[in-house]
Parts: sequence; structure tokens; C-alpha cells
Amino acid sequence: MNRRELLSTLLVTSAASAAAMEIQAQTPAAAASRQPKPLTFDPAKLNGLSEKMMRSHYDNNYSGAVRRLGQIEAQLASLPKDAPGFQLKGLRNEELIATNSVILHEEYFGILGGDGKASGTLQQGIARQFGSFDKWDQDFRAVAGALGGGSGWAILSFNFNDGKLHTYSAFDHTDNVAFGRPILVADMFEHAYQMDFGAAAAKYVDAFMQNVKWEECSRRYDEAVKIYASLKH
Repeated sequence: MNRRELLSTLLVTSAASAAAMEIQAQTPAAAASRQPKPLTFDPAKLNGLSEKMMRSHYDNNYSGAVRRLGQIEAQLASLPKDAPGFQLKGLRNEELIATNSVILHEEYFGILGGDGKASGTLQQGIARQFGSFDKWDQDFRAVAGALGGGSGWAILSFNFNDGKLHTYSAFDHTDNVAFGRPILVADMFEHAYQMDFGAAAAKYVDAFMQNVKWEECSRRYDEAVKIYASLKH
């Protein structure tokens, strides 16, 4: 290798190292731009759900999903235009998983801290659509309990396609209705209950329902009804 070739090699190597360092410097900053939303309730005052379990769920599972989403977004932003398809496909798939995990966890935590006593426009809407509130309540608990020992979400969702409430069973973060508004969300991944209840998922569901903040659920329902009305025009 002559002197000119050696200098060229050194310049290319230096440029590549500088680019790599710049990406590494950007990635933590981009990931840090996402922050978990604070809990809207006191986890020490829930009925039948321990503070230890709630804080572990928030700190490890939800906050972990927030951090992971930020890291994925940073990696996507730094991908070269000629990145191989499998790399782009893999990151986009992980982005969707992390995004839905963040959203559903926030919807889940957002309805805790109540007294579990159903009321408001949502209770009326459920009774009107499902025949009675108790009939829906029994079905929702059964759907949630059926996910015990595995993973997933039980979701009462307002479907903007038909303008109705539906109880959906989602086996993972990406198995959700495409055009819906989550109204009431029960996290049925084992991390949500194992610490307190072991394998007794049905007991966790009962405790969860005793802490639902129905005024927040009704707020979401009213919001969804208004959005649906505007979509029809």
C-alpha cells in the first residue's frame, strides 16, 4: 500500500467512526425524548391490588415499553436508505408492538383508582346494547379470565366502523381492532397479576373490576360517540 492509499484508507475509516459515534450520541437523546406518563392514582390505595405489584408493572413493563419505543424510533431514524428489507421490516414490526404496548398500558392505568361501581353514560350504553349491564360484566370477566396463564388484553372498545361497543380478546399487543377506541382495558399478561395472585387470574380480574374508575370510562365513551357522529357526516 502506497502513501496515497494509506491516507485514503485512514480518511474513510475516520469518517465511518465519526458517523458511528454521531449515531450512538443521537440514539440515547432520541430515546430519552419519550417519558412514561405518571400514574393518576395512588398505588398504595387500590382495593386488592398491591402497591408492590403496581409499581413493578409501571416501572418495568410499561416504562420499559416507553424506553424500547424510543430506542426503536432512534434506530429507524438512523437507518440508511439502502438498509436491507428484513432490517426495516423487523424494526417496523417492533415499533408497532412497542407502540401498542405503551398505548394499552396507559389506557389500563388510566382507569384504575376508582370504586368499581358502574355508573354514567357508559353503564347506560352497555345495558342498552348488551341487554343488561350484568350480562356484559359476566362476559367481560369470562373473556379476561380465558386469557389467564398466557398473555393478552381484554378490551371493551368502541368500534368506529359500526358505532358499537365490543368486547375483544387480544392475544398480544398487535392483535387489536384496527379502527377502535379502547374504553375499558384489562391487562392479562402474567406480569399484571402473578405477583399477587399466582395463577389465579380470575381473582385478579375480580380485584381489577373493583378498582375501575367508571367516570373515566364514560368520558372515553362520550368522546368516542362524538367522534363517530362527526365521521358519519
